[in-house]
Amino acid sequence: YVKMTIALVVTALVSLFCASSPAFQQFMFANRWFMWAMVIVELGIVFGVSAGIQKLSSPTAAGLFYLFAVVNGLMLAPIFWVYTGASIANTFFITAGTIGAMSIFGYTTSQDLTKWGSFLIMALIGLIVVSVVNIFAHSTTLEWIISGAGVLIFIGLTAWDTQQVKRMAAMAPAESTGRLATIGALSLYLDFINLFLYLLRFFGSSRD
Repeated sequence: YVKMTIALVVTALVSLFCASSPAFQQFMFANRWFMWAMVIVELGIVFGVSAGIQKLSSPTAAGLFYLFAVVNGLMLAPIFWVYTGASIANTFFITAGTIGAMSIFGYTTSQDLTKWGSFLIMALIGLIVVSVVNIFAHSTTLEWIISGAGVLIFIGLTAWDTQQVKRMAAMAPAESTGRLATIGALSLYLDFINLFLYLLRFFGSSRD
């Protein structure tokens, strides 16, 4: 949780700094490829850390995680040009409360959430496919449906990820604690950011 919080702070600071920079804004508008390049970098880091977590040292894994937080901060800067600061702050606190509640539930529940995981992963894959389709369809109604489904999926994933990390921690040897903390922080960080973005579509107030 400490690593996740630090990463969120890093992302927020990078986003705020870049959003307030006219030079960065001009660069983003002039170079549309930059966003896609950042997506590729993010995917590379996530897959690299997830696949190589057993081979990476704890400091290296943590460093890659915080690098991911920086890159994500660059990508999230445009939300400050679209939504008001007050609505972003409100959505952030709503997200924090929701993530906190579901994480506590996932940690304390005696219910086995394994079946949740299988269903939620399939639902997430379906959500990604529909989102790609809607890039071309430009359906406002479908966009709202996608946002609602995204909120529900990442609320469930937060509880599931928490229980998974708890189980891994109970079985993991002491020397892998640092690496496990990083992969757990990455999972919850991704849940937080995605839930925040989907909730922002409901609670965000446009600057226009």
